Amino acid sequence: MANELWSAIVFVVGLLISTVIIYIAAKLLGQKEGIGRAFVTAIIGTIVYSIMYFIFGTGWIAAIVGGFVWLIALRGLYDIGWLKAFVIAVIVWIAATIVGLLLPTAPGPL
Repeated sequence: MANELWSAIVFVVGLLISTVIIYIAAKLLGQKEGIGRAFVTAIIGTIVYSIMYFIFGTGWIAAIVGGFVWLIALRGLYDIGWLKAFVIAVIVWIAATIVGLLLPTAPGPL
């Protein structure tokens, strides 16, 4: 039970962080959509990557195919071109990597 609860907490926190990162990246590139669109984008990204990792296993193929499918989703959700979708994705991936490196080192409850 504790593992499932911890997994759910990690999922929700990760989803919230992804939402904020996507929102900021989209705003940096002049998108007008709000935080709700960023939340939907984060959920779709999670679903896409989960499916790709289920189909292809962990590794480069799953990451590349998942990234490409997520670019298609970004284009559709934000009604933008390939270049802008790619730039948003790169900003999101860089920011998520930085947060992922810093977050585990944050002190937990005493």
